[in-house]
Amino acid sequence: MKNKIELILNYFDEIIKEPKCELNYNKPYELVIAVMLSAQTTDKRVNIVTKELFSKYPDLKTLKSADVKDIENIIRSLGSYKKKSAGVKEISRILDEEYNGIVPTKRELLEQMPMVGRKTTNVILSEIYNIPNIAVDTHVERVSKRLKLAYKNDSVLDVERKLQRKIDHDRWRKAHHLFIFFGRYKCKAKNPDCSNCPFSDFCTYQTQLKRGKKDDKRKNK
Repeated sequence: MKNKIELILNYFDEIIKEPKCELNYNKPYELVIAVMLSAQTTDKRVNIVTKELFSKYPDLKTLKSADVKDIENIIRSLGSYKKKSAGVKEISRILDEEYNGIVPTKRELLEQMPMVGRKTTNVILSEIYNIPNIAVDTHVERVSKRLKLAYKNDSVLDVERKLQRKIDHDRWRKAHHLFIFFGRYKCKAKNPDCSNCPFSDFCTYQTQLKRGKKDDKRKNK
């Protein structure tokens, strides 16, 4: 397995140069809010709304005091915008009033905030404080299962723990970004770009594709 994960990570390193978080932020608390908003939507869409949001409300005090209806109007293009708008206000209040504007480094404190789960916490700790973590989003999960680093029915937590066991601790932070970029731009959910991919021998997507072609040939005989 060590040789397999090395093969995968070395290939990712070769085709993906300087991977980094694609959410735009200037202050640590902005990342907390941006990651929370990114659930069930794209980073590109989040960057559009946070540009307006953080420009209109440039600090935690103004953000926590903002009219929730105004926040809803700004982030309306995101899924679950009403729930997320309330989350923006409450996260801002908690950070301002309970932590003096400082994003906590303790997982249990972060996960007490509304709509901040394990994945969001992993991103925050890794991105802001350089604490090695592997945040498993839909791209990381898909790539991991297609490349047989996890089973089809594994939970997100199962995938995270398996990747952590297989990948050296000091590579977790970069590996997280590599998996995301590979899934986002190449190994996409629909119509993945399989050209020149060196993993076709053990990729479950390719296996299913080949099986389907064989079945079609049998039907046409």
